[in-house]
Amino acid sequence: MDGAGTGVAEAVLTMESVDFVRDGGQILHGVDLTVRAGEHWALLGPNGAGKSTILSMCGAVNHPTRGTVRVLGHRLGRVDIQTLRRSIGHVNPRHPLRSPRTVLEVVLTGATGSTELVPRWTPSADTAARAEELIDRMGLRGIRDAKWPVLSQGERGRALIARALLPDPPLLLLDEPATGLDVAARERFLATVDWLHRDQPELTTVLVTHHLEELPASTTHALLVKDGAVLAAGEAEAVLTTERVSTCFDYPVAIERRNGRWRAYAGG
Repeated sequence: MDGAGTGVAEAVLTMESVDFVRDGGQILHGVDLTVRAGEHWALLGPNGAGKSTILSMCGAVNHPTRGTVRVLGHRLGRVDIQTLRRSIGHVNPRHPLRSPRTVLEVVLTGATGSTELVPRWTPSADTAARAEELIDRMGLRGIRDAKWPVLSQGERGRALIARALLPDPPLLLLDEPATGLDVAARERFLATVDWLHRDQPELTTVLVTHHLEELPASTTHALLVKDGAVLAAGEAEAVLTTERVSTCFDYPVAIERRNGRWRAYAGG
């Protein structure tokens, strides 16, 4: 374990000199990143900067063209990917569910890592009890049996967090989780994430967004990505500055933090 006996938390995710090339175009250039247990990272950058590609490697979906990626102690390319993915929770607001499943059924698919319920699969008593517990904790008891098409985007987001947490993963990835939410739903969702960070201090999270207003107050670290390379990485207070964010987005913005939350506005 990294840092054993030194007080330094174990590394949950590392990227070393990572390049990624697709269709002849280089998307990532020499990315280095270390995420430790219990840290809550935000990945920010303009469209096309490479955030989603980095997150895909965190989730063991893509492999680097060059360099090394280790997730939960396993090096990509030298581990059974399906087994590893079952240890990673993933919240994607564009969840491609096509059938009208209930909230409970959607949460239960977290046990099999599938979008739809697996035919002839029955959850164990422990799994079923865990699903019910998470539904309660996410404030979804009143809509437990409601079907996916009638849920609001905010309700879907909380259901997807419950789904991702069902197998009790040490790593949770949130891919633009506030997409499509109105202001009230966004604030409710971020309050849920803050509560989750307090309730499970050992959980490591990585959240991708374009907007500082979508960062939970419990964010501890940040990575700014520009043109496929790391512009800055480290503790959030040191990274999310007026100068660095303006450089990252090629636009003068001023950054302020109030009551733990960040805000960006023109005029940096």
